[in-house]
Amino acid sequence: MKYQDAVAKYDPVLGIEVHVELGTATKMFDAAPNTFGGGPNENTTPASLGLPGALPSVNGKAVEYAVRIGLALGCEIAESCRFARKNYFYPDVPKNFQTSQYDEPIAFDGQIDVELEDGTIVPVQIERAHMEEDAGKNTHVGGAAGRIHGAEHSLVDYNRAGVPLVEIVTRPIEGAGERAPEVAAAYVRTLRDIFRALDVSEARMEQGNVRADINVSLRESPDAPLGTRTETKNVNSFRSIERAVRFEVARQADVLDAGEAVVQETRHFHEDTGGTSPGRPKSDADDYRYFPEPDLVPVAPPREWVEEIRAALPELPAARRRRLLGEWGIGELEMRDIINAGLLDQVEATVAAGAGPDAARKWWMGEIARLAKQSEVSPEALATPEAVAELQQLVEAGKLNDKLARKVLAGVAEGRGMPAEVMAADGLEIVQDDGALEAAVEAALADNPDVVEKIRGGKMQAIGALMGPIMKATRGQADAGKARELILAKING
Repeated sequence: MKYQDAVAKYDPVLGIEVHVELGTATKMFDAAPNTFGGGPNENTTPASLGLPGALPSVNGKAVEYAVRIGLALGCEIAESCRFARKNYFYPDVPKNFQTSQYDEPIAFDGQIDVELEDGTIVPVQIERAHMEEDAGKNTHVGGAAGRIHGAEHSLVDYNRAGVPLVEIVTRPIEGAGERAPEVAAAYVRTLRDIFRALDVSEARMEQGNVRADINVSLRESPDAPLGTRTETKNVNSFRSIERAVRFEVARQADVLDAGEAVVQETRHFHEDTGGTSPGRPKSDADDYRYFPEPDLVPVAPPREWVEEIRAALPELPAARRRRLLGEWGIGELEMRDIINAGLLDQVEATVAAGAGPDAARKWWMGEIARLAKQSEVSPEALATPEAVAELQQLVEAGKLNDKLARKVLAGVAEGRGMPAEVMAADGLEIVQDDGALEAAVEAALADNPDVVEKIRGGKMQAIGALMGPIMKATRGQADAGKARELILAKING
């Protein structure tokens, strides 16, 4: 069934579980390093590997980050909470249980407003945000598309096992209608931006720092009971989230139209086709046999500490975006491009250093981003906001044109100093000597009499043919505006 036909006949309901890896120095329950990459099983300790006799110890910084997230989501922070054992067997969980939180999460009963691209606000209620540890990573060798089916053997890397996570669970998101895919992606994007603003995670979806499990169910009308849900696991891009929701809505509509029942199950999303395939029957909480973790004491965040964290929270992304949109006068799409490039801090700091918003955005999103991609480094490694603001001030003062400014910026990126220093060292300042410029103009006029006649005849665009020789004579450092004035003055004179 086509998606539009499906949403015309059925009411989609979403539920989204987002896992964010916290950017702590060590893991959730042991002192193993919490770093991305590295050789297989290098970042482990006996506790990471679930070896007998290894006891866990709670990471205090991870608790602080969890409180930060809870407060930013408008949640209540528990006066006391505890960890539980979630029992299931997977080869990437070496203890045969995951240490998580069940009936006593650290944060609960929150709400955030999700803003869609057209300005529509969708309130999303947060049921809970709880702390847990990540699993390791399975690599299936010899199977199709890296799946276990048909694999010759599997390898397990426990580097990720024990990495601190916060899982954020929504209540059912109702009323999205045909915009359900857009709402799902916008919600996860909103969380991603909050994580970055709070400085609790790099929140890089391509590295798995943020992963979303997308629950979808259909019902005949908004007044009907909730339908049976499926959970598409570990979707890690905004576009994939939209595609997964669209596919599941259409697929479930087909199942219901055939008079069959939707199976409650996990599903895998396939990037190549945009479809999903069955995983395993979805377990309910009772199937995990939760019980309190006997090796960890309850976590009781002091109220004064919680209020200190609340008072230190930064301006949240939605409020910051609205403020900057008003101050800068740019569009939502331009702002989204800056945010997605991870350059909002740099652009804002450049504006604060004296550049206009358009110029700051142009340099960071254009030439600096190009140099960064070429050098395979981050843009902020190549220039500071102060340097970019100084570069723009040299352009506005008439000392550099755009072409020369790019040359200066390349020197700055090479670590040769601030723009004024590079400009002076390389002799890149626009020619201010009227005598030298006048000599270049006269030579160009003398060498191109046919062009002069065209200009005399009213063809002003012919002036462009003279600018090449003038720029060559001045090593590209002529003031184009002043050169044009001299050309016209001499021809008309």
